[in-house]
Amino acid sequence: MSTDLQWLLLRNYNSFVVKKSPEGKAFSAEPGNLRNIHSHKFSGLANAKTIDIKDSGSGIQITTRKSKVSPHAVRPARTTLTIRNRSGPRRAFGIVAGLAKRGYRPDLRTAALARTSAVIAAQSEKKPEYPKKIRGKKAAARS
Repeated sequence: MSTDLQWLLLRNYNSFVVKKSPEGKAFSAEPGNLRNIHSHKFSGLANAKTIDIKDSGSGIQITTRKSKVSPHAVRPARTTLTIRNRSGPRRAFGIVAGLAKRGYRPDLRTAALARTSAVIAAQSEKKPEYPKKIRGKKAAARS
C-alpha cells in the first residue's frame, strides 16, 4: 500500500491525534513524529522511513524504520542506535549529519536537529538560581 493511501486512511481515524481547539493546529503523539504535527510529512505511521529521537537513561536513542521489511515484522523492522552522553556543542549536528550521510529522509534534517537539541537541553543540569541582590529603596530600608 502506498504512503499516500495510508495517510488518507489514517488522517481522520488515528488515536494519536491531539486536538486542543477546533480552529487550531492538530498535533500528534505518535512515535516517529519529530515535530508532533499531524501531517503526512511528519507522520510516523504513514511513512515508510521514519526517525524517532528520544531520551534514554544513558544518552539519546535514535530509532529508524527499514523501508523494505514486511509490514508484519515489528522488531526486525527497526534499527536502534544509542549515543552515550558526552559533552560538546556539536553533538546534535553530528547525530543529524550521520543520518543525512546515509540519505535517510533528508527532508527531516532540521526537524531531527531541533528534536536532538531539545533532548540534549533537557538532559543537561540546570544552573542554580542565586538570590537577587536587593537594590534601591529596599536596600536602604534594610540597613
